[in-house]
Amino acid sequence: MTEQTHPEVAALLERSHRLGADPRNTNYAGGNASAKGEATDPVTGEPVELMWVKGSGGDLGTLTEAGLAVLRLDRLRALAGVYPGVDREDEMVAAFDYCAHGKGGAAPSIDTAMHGLVEAAHVDHLHPDSGIALACAADGERLTAECFGGRVAWVPWRRPGFQLGLDIAAIKRANPGAIGVILGGHGITAWGDTGDACERNALEIIRTAEEFIARRGEGRPHPFGAEVAALAPLPVAERHARAAALLPVVRGLASTDRPQVGHYTDNDAVLDFLSREGHPRLAALGTSCPDHFLRTKVRPLVLDTAPDAPLEEAVARLRELHTGYREDYRAYYEGHAAPDSPAMRGADPAIVLVPGVGMFSFGPDKQTARVAGEFYVNAINVMHGAETVSSYAPIPESEKFRIEYWALEEAKLQRRPKPKALASRVALVTGGGSGIGRAVALRLAAEGACVVVADRDAGRAAGVAAEIGGADAAIAVAADVTDAGQVAGAVRAAVLAFGGVDLVVNNAGLSISKPLLETTDADWDVQHGVMARGSFLVSRETARVLIEQGMGGDIVYISSKNGVFAGPNNVAYGAAKADQAHQVRLLAAELGGHGVRVNGINPDGVVRGSGIFAGGWGARRAAVYGVPEEELGAFYAQRTLLKREVLPDHVANAVYALTGGELSHTTGLHIPVDAGVAAAFLR
Repeated sequence: MTEQTHPEVAALLERSHRLGADPRNTNYAGGNASAKGEATDPVTGEPVELMWVKGSGGDLGTLTEAGLAVLRLDRLRALAGVYPGVDREDEMVAAFDYCAHGKGGAAPSIDTAMHGLVEAAHVDHLHPDSGIALACAADGERLTAECFGGRVAWVPWRRPGFQLGLDIAAIKRANPGAIGVILGGHGITAWGDTGDACERNALEIIRTAEEFIARRGEGRPHPFGAEVAALAPLPVAERHARAAALLPVVRGLASTDRPQVGHYTDNDAVLDFLSREGHPRLAALGTSCPDHFLRTKVRPLVLDTAPDAPLEEAVARLRELHTGYREDYRAYYEGHAAPDSPAMRGADPAIVLVPGVGMFSFGPDKQTARVAGEFYVNAINVMHGAETVSSYAPIPESEKFRIEYWALEEAKLQRRPKPKALASRVALVTGGGSGIGRAVALRLAAEGACVVVADRDAGRAAGVAAEIGGADAAIAVAADVTDAGQVAGAVRAAVLAFGGVDLVVNNAGLSISKPLLETTDADWDVQHGVMARGSFLVSRETARVLIEQGMGGDIVYISSKNGVFAGPNNVAYGAAKADQAHQVRLLAAELGGHGVRVNGINPDGVVRGSGIFAGGWGARRAAVYGVPEEELGAFYAQRTLLKREVLPDHVANAVYALTGGELSHTTGLHIPVDAGVAAAFLR
C-alpha cells in the first residue's frame, strides 16, 4: 500500500521551492522551512500533531519529501522540560531522534528547535542578503526597529541551537504583532498561521529590508569607497587570459593540504568590489553568516598586485601571501581551539580575490567550489547593504571558530560519503565524442573526476558531456588536436572551468589502411598530424599546467598493439602509433621529477562502438583479412589467446586502473588490452 503525501507536506514542498528558486531569498542549501499538521498515528489510529521540517544538508529549491525530518510535536516541545542549559545544548540534537515519527525521515538540522518551539503552524528561516545586511550592521537592532517598526523583532547573536529556539519563541510571545525576527549576525525567521501567510511574511521582511537599504543609499557615496583606477577590471579577453595563467598556480597553493577543484567568476559584483578602495578593509573582516564562512572560511586571500603586473611578480606575491594566510589561519585555530576541538581541517584559502580579474573559489568538487564563490558574492552583497545603512560588523572570530569547529558540524562532515577514487581530479579526454574516448570520459566521470570532453566534432563532445551531467561534472570543447592554438584553447577552457588539469588522455585518432605504394604523402601527414603531432601538442600544453600546479598528475596515451606489431598494409598508422608509444617513454623520463606519471595503453581490434572503424577503417581491414566487415570483431577475437572481443569499456577500465590510485608508483608502462596477441607481447 502506497502512502499518500500529506497535504501539508505537498504545500510545504511547493513553498520551499518558490522560496529557494530566488537567490534574493536564500542561498544554496541555506535556511529551512517547516509546517505543522495533524496525521493519524498508524499504531493507535488516533490523531497526532506532527512537524515536517527541512532536514540537515538539504536545499530548499530542490527539496523532496525524503529530505524532510518528521517529528512528533508533543515530544519535541516536551524537550524544553529536560533542557540542561546552554552549556549542554548540543545534547539536544541527539534527543530529536526520540521525537521521530515512524522512521523520522531525514536527519533533523540544528534549526529544528527553532521551528518546533515557536508557536506558529508554519515557519521559514532564511538567509537573504538584505536581512543579513541588517543583521551584520553595527547598530542592527536600532535599524531593525527603524526599518520595520514593531512588525519585526531583533534577536541578538546566538549560535544556532536549542537556546536560540527558546529565545525566538519567547520573543514571539512578547511581540504578538510581529511577523518575524532579524537574527543578529545570521538571517531572518518568519512565521504564519498558514503556509501562504508565512511565505508572505518572509517575503515582506526581505523586500522591506531591500527597499530600506536602497533608500538609504540614494545620493550617498558608494559604500565600498571610491574607484581606484589602477584596480579597474581588465578587458574581458585579457581578464580571462590572466585568470587562466594564474589559476593553476592558485589551485596548487589551495591544494597544499588536500586536492581541490577550482571555480572562476568575474561577475560585476566581484569586479566592482575589488575595484574600490575599501575592499582590503572589508575583506579582512571576513564573512559573517554561519552559512557563509562555513564555505568561504573566515576570510579570503586577496592579491595586492596590480591587475596588469608582470605575471612572475603576481605569482611570487601569491606564494608569499599564501604562506602568510596559512600562518594566520593556524594562529586563528590555535588561539580559539579547546582541548576537545576537532583537528584543524586545513589552512588553505577557499576564496582568492584578484583585483581586475575576479574570484577563484575552491572545494573538494566543482559544485562545492562554485557554491563557495556564490556565498562570497552573497557576502559582498551583505557588506554593501551593511555599509550603506551603517558599518559592517560581523560576529567575532571566537564565535566563527565555535561554528566552524563545532562538534555537530564535525559530525555532519563525518557523515558524508567517502569520496570516489578520482574525486577532485580534472580529466581532459581528446577524441572524447565517440568510441574509446566516450567510454573513457564516462568511466572517469563515474569515478568522480570532472571531465573536459574534447573532440573535433563539437556536437558529439556536447552529447557526451550532457550524458555525464551538468557543467559541474563535465564540459565540452571543440578542438582539432593538430592545431596548437585550438589545443591551447581547450586546455584554457579546462582551467577556467575547473581550475586546472590532472589527468590527460591522448585518445584522438584516425586510421588509414593502405599498402606502402598506395600510401600518399598526404595520408602520412594526416595520420601523423593527428596522433604523433596531436598527442605531442596536447602533452606539451597540459604539462605546463601540471607543472604550475605542482600536484603531480597523469598523462595516458591510447596507443595500439600496432605500435609494436607489424601488420600488413598499415605503415602510416603503425608508425604513428609507434611514435606515440615512444613519447610515453620520453615524457615519463622527463616529467617524473614533477610527479607526473606517463603511461600508455595498447588496445587491439576495438570494432564495436569505435569511431575509427565506423569511418571506413573497418571495411578496409576486413578486406585485408578477407572477412565480412560485420564479422571483423569476431575475427579479431578468434586470433587472440583469450578469444574475446575488445570493447571501448575495456580500454576505459585500463585508463582507470592506471589513474585510480593503486598504481601510484608506475610510469613509462604500456598495458596491452588486446585479449592476448602473442606477436604484440612487450619485451
